[in-house]
Amino acid sequence: MASRTDPKKDVVIIGLGWTGSILGMELAQEGLNILALERGEDRNTVPDFQYPEAFDELKYGIRYGLMQKPAKSTLTIRHTTDQVALPYRHLGAFLPGDGVGGAGVHWNGQTWRQMEVELRLKSYVEENFGAKIIPEGMQLQDWGVTAAELDPFHAKFERVAGIAGKAGNLNGKIQEGGNPFEAPRSTDYPMPPMKNTWDSELFAETARKMGYHPFPRPSGHASVPYVNDYGMQMGPCNYCGFCERYGCNNYSKSSPQVCVLDALKRMPNFSYKVNSEVLKIEKSPDGKTASGVTYIDGKTGEEVFQPADLVLVCAFSLHNVHLLLLSQIGQPYDPATGEGVIGRNYSYQVTGGTSMWFRDKVFNPFVGTGSAGMSMDDFSIGQIDFAKEGFIGGSYITGAHTGGRPIEQMSLPPGTASWGGGWKQAVHDWYGHNMSIATHGSNMAYRDTYLDLDPTYKDRYGRPLMRMTFDWKDNDIRMTQFMRGKIEEMAKAMSPDFMASGYKKPGDHFDVTAYQSTHNVGGAIMGTDPRTSALNRYLQSWDCHNVWVMGASAFPQNTQYNPTGPLGGLAYWAAHALRTDYLKNPRALM
Repeated sequence: MASRTDPKKDVVIIGLGWTGSILGMELAQEGLNILALERGEDRNTVPDFQYPEAFDELKYGIRYGLMQKPAKSTLTIRHTTDQVALPYRHLGAFLPGDGVGGAGVHWNGQTWRQMEVELRLKSYVEENFGAKIIPEGMQLQDWGVTAAELDPFHAKFERVAGIAGKAGNLNGKIQEGGNPFEAPRSTDYPMPPMKNTWDSELFAETARKMGYHPFPRPSGHASVPYVNDYGMQMGPCNYCGFCERYGCNNYSKSSPQVCVLDALKRMPNFSYKVNSEVLKIEKSPDGKTASGVTYIDGKTGEEVFQPADLVLVCAFSLHNVHLLLLSQIGQPYDPATGEGVIGRNYSYQVTGGTSMWFRDKVFNPFVGTGSAGMSMDDFSIGQIDFAKEGFIGGSYITGAHTGGRPIEQMSLPPGTASWGGGWKQAVHDWYGHNMSIATHGSNMAYRDTYLDLDPTYKDRYGRPLMRMTFDWKDNDIRMTQFMRGKIEEMAKAMSPDFMASGYKKPGDHFDVTAYQSTHNVGGAIMGTDPRTSALNRYLQSWDCHNVWVMGASAFPQNTQYNPTGPLGGLAYWAAHALRTDYLKNPRALM
């Protein structure tokens, strides 16, 4: 029971990362009285990311200084429903961000839009290949929204976030140098693409010789001086090589701090509290609407009830689902019956790559950035014959590097000694002589890949931890092995002195100990049918009309791309629906 009740707000926002910042700004412009609650610390470019402290590789790259600590927040994980899940006690496979800005602080800046077919994947598969090719247990779903509908909202996010890139399809007309396979877009990126490093150019040259279509990877880094829609300024990236796991000291990497928050904090009707973890979304006596949230005040240790007319759930995707389960908003998913929606369709990301070492080439990896490089979509989800290849999915392929940091990014040829004089000599001989080609692939949801409440383990507040049930499927292995064949063919064409590949293979299980991706999606998915989705097409809860849930937890299955672009576009899509329809009639969209 809360020991204190605070004055009512029009809107309470749970989490102050990308989506919380966007929704805060858009609704503050409507004159609503808004409070955002952030479980972590406050973070600002200065002093938190200032030079040289921000370049502490041991603190941030190895000890995860910007990440959530499992002792405070974690979940349990198992591969199958007949196993006992165990707590994720040390960060490995994925790295949830902590504090204001969330993962938008420490990400790499790779900013994509979904492919047109990805938004209607179930329909696309059935129309083009027939439902019989869908593997048993795979739960494909359409998103309930089209690429054309999302286009202006993606464009808005790209302008606000300051994305650098080159359009490949402007209003249906293919543009030379861009991605010819992307969905039609109405506008180009707000900034030209980033400059390439030599490894990216070598990859692109090889790809073109093989008949492929390389293009600059869309980047959340300023390639030129830029001012966004909110009047926020970005400085050109200086290619420092400290992007993933680090905050940007140069106001160059797209982040909530650089792009939204300093403008939002100037709004007199917006306020936020840090070290304030929401325990539960409270419901009115009839159970049909939310009445506010209960949270722990980090300053006093009190349990506080914050009443509000509108509750926006904007935390990390896994926390969104956990909070809905704890708050009993929506029916929990049951894999035995296939009924229920909260926790349904969890999915991840399928990654892999091939490294090459060249005695006669020096790539200067210390000149790097999180999202420069050249990519190709020739084996994307819309370019593959699923019936012929025996899998459903696709991948983009990239030649790039993000930096040359001495602890995290010291890539040495296979067979190198792991310590001592041999290792030191190898560092001398091979540092800077390495490049890689990587696959970043889609991951389909299955009946038995889901999220629920753990029956045994509890958090520091006595609440059940969330339990993840997930493992790789044959579809994932076939897809990544297909990509391996294409990538290794390209790598061999570049004539390296040494090559080494790392891809998931038959018999592999999901390994939580090694970093792969923080692209955890699903569990509170969007759609048009309340029997199979937690949210409607505008991200509004079917169960409580005044609860809206942002972020990648809304994805019905994972795309081949990084999720930040889609979650940003969807945030503006939802904000538009709130501003134009919901505020006039809360049930207009149901």
